[in-house]
Amino acid sequence: MSDRLRVVVATPLAEELCVLIEQREPRIDLIRDQELLPPQRHPGDHVGDPEFTRTPEQQARFEALVDSAQVLYGLPDESGAAMHRTADANPGLLWVHATPAGGGAQVKASKLSEEQLKRIAFTTSAGVHASTLSEFVLLGVLAGAKELPRLRERQQRHEWNKRWALGQVAEQTILVVGLGGIGRRSAELLAALGATVIGVHRHPVTSPGVSKVVPVEQLADAASEADAIVLALPGTDLTHKMLSREVLARVKPGITIVNVGRGTTVDEEALIEALEDGRVGFAALDVVYSEPLDPDSKLWDLPNVLISPHVAALSNQEDRRIAELFAQNATRFLDGQPLLNSVNTREFY
Repeated sequence: MSDRLRVVVATPLAEELCVLIEQREPRIDLIRDQELLPPQRHPGDHVGDPEFTRTPEQQARFEALVDSAQVLYGLPDESGAAMHRTADANPGLLWVHATPAGGGAQVKASKLSEEQLKRIAFTTSAGVHASTLSEFVLLGVLAGAKELPRLRERQQRHEWNKRWALGQVAEQTILVVGLGGIGRRSAELLAALGATVIGVHRHPVTSPGVSKVVPVEQLADAASEADAIVLALPGTDLTHKMLSREVLARVKPGITIVNVGRGTTVDEEALIEALEDGRVGFAALDVVYSEPLDPDSKLWDLPNVLISPHVAALSNQEDRRIAELFAQNATRFLDGQPLLNSVNTREFY
C-alpha cells in the first residue's frame, strides 16, 4: 500500500468538508472538481439538483476522474449503473464509501461481479443518523401513547369535555426490531423514559436499555406483547415485509408502529388494513414501500398516520458527520485496520 491515497469525490460535498477531510487525514490526495458535481438542494442531499446536467466534455472529465481513483467518496452520481461502469473501467479502485446509511442497496444495484466485490471494499454511513432518527422514534412513540390524532380531532371540534386517560410510555413494552446504530440509540432513549424495551435481532447482542433480545423467528410472539413496534431495519431480501400480515394479526389492538428503516420491511397493504380496523392505533412513517409515496395512497389521508417524506434523518450536521466518518476510515485503510461499516456483499447491508 502506498503512503498516499488518491480519493475522488464522486458525489456532492461542500468545499469546507473536503478541507476537513484533508486536515483529518493528511495522507489523502482528495481530488474534486465542484463544477462537475450537482449542487445540493438541502443538507444531506447526496444526489444533488436533478436539473443538473454535464456537457459531453464535462461527463468525459468526470468519468476520467473517477476512473483514476483508488477510493471514491460516494458512488458516482449515486447511481448503480455509473458504479458498474466505473468498476469495469477502473481496475485500481480499492474502496468506495457509500453516503447513505443503507448503502448496501446501492452496491446491490451496481450488479458487480464476484471479482469486483472481492477487490473493492464498500462502506456506508451507518450510525451518523442515529441521533436524528431516534428523536423521530420518540416523536412517534409519544404521539401514539398520547393519542395525538384524537387530541387533534377534539381540538378541531373545539371540544373540551369528555376527558380520558392517556397512555404512558413508562408503562409500555416497546419492541425495537433491528439493533444497529439507530435501533440501539432508540432503545436507549425509550428505556430512559421508563419503557421496557425488547430487541429483535438476527444475532445475540447486548444493547443499553434493552431488557432482552429475541431472534427474528420470534417476532410475532414478541409483537403480541408490545404496545409499540419500532422498525430500524435495512432493506434486504431477508427483511422484506418482515412486518407481515401474520405479525400484524398478532398485535394488541391500538399498537403504535414507527418505521425509520426501510419501507420495504412492511407489508403496506396489511398495515393500511390494520390502521383502518384499529389493530394499529397510530403509525409514524419516515419511509414507505415505494418512494415517493403515491398521491393516491390511503396513507396520506388516514387520521392515525404521520407521514414524514424520508426527512427524519436529515440535519445540518449530517454531511459533516459523514465526512468525519470517512476521514476516520481513511486512516484505518492506510494503516491496514478493518474498516468501519463494511457492506456485507452477500446480503447487501
